[in-house]
Amino acid sequence: MQNNTLSEVAEVLEARKSATADSSYVASLYAKGLDAILKKVGEEATEVVMAAKDSEVDQKTDKVVYEVADLWFHTLVLLAHKNLHPDAVLAELERRFGTSGLVEKANRN
Repeated sequence: MQNNTLSEVAEVLEARKSATADSSYVASLYAKGLDAILKKVGEEATEVVMAAKDSEVDQKTDKVVYEVADLWFHTLVLLAHKNLHPDAVLAELERRFGTSGLVEKANRN
């Protein structure tokens, strides 16, 4: 996925904030509030885990990709709800790039 795709999705998600709850799935999530969004993120994360485990048995990874896309999407909804843009996450990943995960973890407060 390219950065411009993330920005385009972020634009749509931002626009859905002012839509009525019955006009779109995302607008209905916003109307239900943070707990509903977090529940969806948790559900999608669990589905990623299950798909990954299943792929160990059947060697099919298409379900993993599908479920990760759902998880990313709902995480983008969470970011938008918190008035954050995906660029903030990309900047954080860029900041960490080239740093050992062990070093990065040790430097956390």
